[in-house]
Amino acid sequence: MAKRCRVCNGAAQIKRPKTGDIMCKECFYYAFEEEIHHTVLAGKLFTAGETVAIGASGGKDSTVLAHVMTVLNERHNYGLNLILLSVDEGITGYRDDSLETVKINQQEYGLPLKIVSYQELYGWTMDSIVQQIGLKNNCTYCGVFRRQALDRGAMLLKVDKIVTGHNADDIAETVIMNVLRGDIARLRRCTAVTTGTDGALPRCKPFKYTYEKDIVMYAFHKNLTYFSTECIYSPNAYRGFARAYIKDLERIQPSAIIDIIHSGESLCVKKDVRMPVQTTCSRCGYISSNELCKACVMLEGLNKGRPRLGIGKTHKERRLFNEELARQAAEAAATNCNETTTTTTTTTTFTNSKVCCGGKGACGSMGGSGQAPEMCGSNLQSKSESDCVGSVSPSGGGGVAECANSLKKVRIGVPTAKPNLLEF
Repeated sequence: MAKRCRVCNGAAQIKRPKTGDIMCKECFYYAFEEEIHHTVLAGKLFTAGETVAIGASGGKDSTVLAHVMTVLNERHNYGLNLILLSVDEGITGYRDDSLETVKINQQEYGLPLKIVSYQELYGWTMDSIVQQIGLKNNCTYCGVFRRQALDRGAMLLKVDKIVTGHNADDIAETVIMNVLRGDIARLRRCTAVTTGTDGALPRCKPFKYTYEKDIVMYAFHKNLTYFSTECIYSPNAYRGFARAYIKDLERIQPSAIIDIIHSGESLCVKKDVRMPVQTTCSRCGYISSNELCKACVMLEGLNKGRPRLGIGKTHKERRLFNEELARQAAEAAATNCNETTTTTTTTTTFTNSKVCCGGKGACGSMGGSGQAPEMCGSNLQSKSESDCVGSVSPSGGGGVAECANSLKKVRIGVPTAKPNLLEF
């Protein structure tokens, strides 16, 4: 017996992974879109008249997001001005192809498109970064730079908010990752439907309660144009292990994804626990909990040839980097010491006598007929008359002799300035 749609009693074609409901295509489309509409209303994500940038990568999530936002904006009269915003990370063979898909979506939905690139913002591409850092921590760089690039692009467009295609699976993975890292600050805010409200641009996640399998099913049956190839640098990403764990849980209990999200929402932090204070980066002005934001620290490390400064145990990398700078500064100071320091020489005053070169007159007579002690021969060890240069003291009857090339001349050097170490 053919199964019937639970909504219209027509021929069923789809079984929803999230709820297990058996539905026809049209009822599934409508239920999918209205669930997102409910998330928009419950979270009070938008206000009529706002300009909203849609983070578009060309993948299934951002493509479905652009399509659904366009549909809901017309169906429920949101009154939003929608713009597509893409980031070109500079990944040859991946991002250049996906951006072609974004351009097709631009034509299909009739939305303006803005593309910003790592090259123009940071002077680096992901291809060049991977050459420096390798394949182990490259996703850390890409994630930090991409978040800031989206914000910078949105500021150029002067939009009011950004919407991203983060779905329920993504948020559940982030909760697990933050638990494993012990990152209380991010764990508390990663489940929020709107983040960045204390910054310049709020970010909204209309897909917060939408399963990834539902999104794939919607894109497939709607015949939407999207790019499905995985990033060539992501197979070793830390998130991949959390994703595999979430998929195993979903296979056993489909509600596990939503349960994890609800657990993150219910998290309470004790009042006496110190939390990072949000401030702005002293260098670029971007929101940060430190003096320098993560992007500036990473960029500094890349430009200095020490890419690990921005990842891992940063205190250890900073200490090693500062030690290297101190060593280089010490070597430079030692070199400059022989060129710029003050020379201290032996000074002796005699009355009515010749000084230097044993009284032979090579350095000049001081006057008088007294017998001169052999200062140059006994103390300065001059080898020839040309080794000594005499100078006459302005005071009567006295003199100062300096042997410029003597073998035992004493020189005392003091560095002119203390080397400055790079501070983060």
